[in-house]
Amino acid sequence: MRAFEGFEKGVNLGGWVSQCGEENYTKEHFDSFITEKDIQRIASWGLDHVRLPIDFHLFQNDDKSFIESGFGYIDKCLEWCDVYGLNTVLDLHKTMGFIFDDSSYCAFFEDESLQDNFVAVWEELTRRYAKYSDRVAFELLNEITMPWMAQKWNEIAKRTIKAIREINKDIRIIIGGIYNSSIEGLKLLDAPYDENIVFTFHCYSPLVFTHQSAYWVDNMPRDYKTDYKIPVNEMAKKSYGFFGEDYAHDFYDSDEPMNERFFERLFEQAVEIAEKHNVPLYCGEYGVIDKADPEQTVKWFEDINSALKSSGIARACWTYKEKDFGLVDKHYAPVLNKLIRLL
Repeated sequence: MRAFEGFEKGVNLGGWVSQCGEENYTKEHFDSFITEKDIQRIASWGLDHVRLPIDFHLFQNDDKSFIESGFGYIDKCLEWCDVYGLNTVLDLHKTMGFIFDDSSYCAFFEDESLQDNFVAVWEELTRRYAKYSDRVAFELLNEITMPWMAQKWNEIAKRTIKAIREINKDIRIIIGGIYNSSIEGLKLLDAPYDENIVFTFHCYSPLVFTHQSAYWVDNMPRDYKTDYKIPVNEMAKKSYGFFGEDYAHDFYDSDEPMNERFFERLFEQAVEIAEKHNVPLYCGEYGVIDKADPEQTVKWFEDINSALKSSGIARACWTYKEKDFGLVDKHYAPVLNKLIRLL
């Protein structure tokens, strides 16, 4: 499988100019949440890139006109990353008409004017940032959700990539599938447009561990706790109790403790698809909620990172700071050095 060179190990900058809440789409928040010192710190960890999620609110008004000051924060991030030798994935986390975590906000897939705007946004981003194609990659849209969106997404993505290629032939373009960039969703993606396409998926498996006590997960008690190093079939029962058959395909019948083999099996299908299409593979998000036991989280990172490495899959941990998964927050302080070595 081809390597995603320059993007082998990274971390997300979630919560800075994306998913920061309406009250935090402010200059004060943007100026303080991530600074040059944070980028310097990330580089000191030995990582090679950051994934920068951006929301359309940052740089686009409701009338679809652009906000120049919003682009300024992207510019700052790229400047800092250049100084400290980090590459950048520019990830459009939310676009006008679609937000992955709001099922009522998905007109994008049926409204041609919103699709036109999406193409125009990427044309603008391409004009501004594709000149840095040696150290920047584009991720078209974060976590397509429902199955009915799959074919329409293929059509929109192809149209958008074609528009980008009319401006720049070299920038690497990352694309994921339905079910929130699941491995399963990779099967429904069209064959890559050209040789500079990268397929992506996200991995928070087993969700019953990585999202324990998560307030936004349906059926998840706010005080639920579980260890990671338990038998695979026991973890499967826990998962089934909360999610039914939704994640049944992740598991197999075994009384061995959860280990890297669990993830190696999980990634087999993704690797097979990537090899079939001769595309690099990128796990753009993986991580554990800050409600989990820190030492158990270390064990999870040990196993998933071992499997990602052995499978040749590039990766970016979710996330550097806050957003319930923050590596540098108080919860993970006792094990931060261990986690850094595993990124």
